[in-house]
Amino acid sequence: MPHRWIHRFLMLSASAVACVLAVIPSMSQNAGRGAAATAAAPAPRGPNGRPLLGPRPGEKGVWQGDGRLAINPNSYEPRSSVNALIHIDNVPLQSWARAVVNERHAEFLKYEPHARCKASGGPREFVTPYGVEFVEFPELQRIYIFDIGGPHTFRTIHMDGRKHPSELIPSAYGDSIGRWDGDSLVIDTVGFTEKFWMNRDGLPHTDQMHLTERFTRVDLNTLKYEVTIDDLGAYTAPWTSGFNMRWTDGQELFEYICQDNNHFPDSVFGDAGTATPTLP
Repeated sequence: MPHRWIHRFLMLSASAVACVLAVIPSMSQNAGRGAAATAAAPAPRGPNGRPLLGPRPGEKGVWQGDGRLAINPNSYEPRSSVNALIHIDNVPLQSWARAVVNERHAEFLKYEPHARCKASGGPREFVTPYGVEFVEFPELQRIYIFDIGGPHTFRTIHMDGRKHPSELIPSAYGDSIGRWDGDSLVIDTVGFTEKFWMNRDGLPHTDQMHLTERFTRVDLNTLKYEVTIDDLGAYTAPWTSGFNMRWTDGQELFEYICQDNNHFPDSVFGDAGTATPTLP
């Protein structure tokens, strides 16, 4: 290559490098501005000053969550649990309950009642397909929670200051009484049946379960869910975990009939799907 072409090539290369170096800070600055621009807006508030748990007037939206309560390396899908707040080894499970957890994951959660169109209370309600919607009725002093991908069920939160009844008929959602603690909705629930799984982690519960749930809308797109599980039938002490739910703008409740054309039992059990399995 002639000397003059080598010289020109080196000059062009130096210029190109200089241009790239000049662009990099600019790209970084633009990326920073973009991140700031896409930061979530503050939580919307109602006339009473409290954060709205549902959409703003005239808008639509639901909450969707895929969180797990415990990190479990032996889970049927271990990567889904890596961001949980507590390790399964630190969950105060009684020995029989820990054996149940291991069995359920060994069977890939195939016996979960929710997949057979049974209502699921507690944390499991907030990881149902298609999300959940909070509907507040201040004049009735109630909040309703609708889970779209459930068997046409809803949960009632009484906000009138009542106490739990002395006698309860156990149910999937239990008896829930709520109150506001600053910007957080706190729900106290008892009266659960044992015929559902209370979460996607396969953790068991008994009819002694008492849940204290806290919902905090930290910004427009994030609902922080915290739950304390007090169930001396399955655990040796109360314990706390939780996860975040994300806002899906523009979505709304729609008719979802779980029982219609449900292929889950057949896909898992084949010809045995016609039989009712024994739930571990």
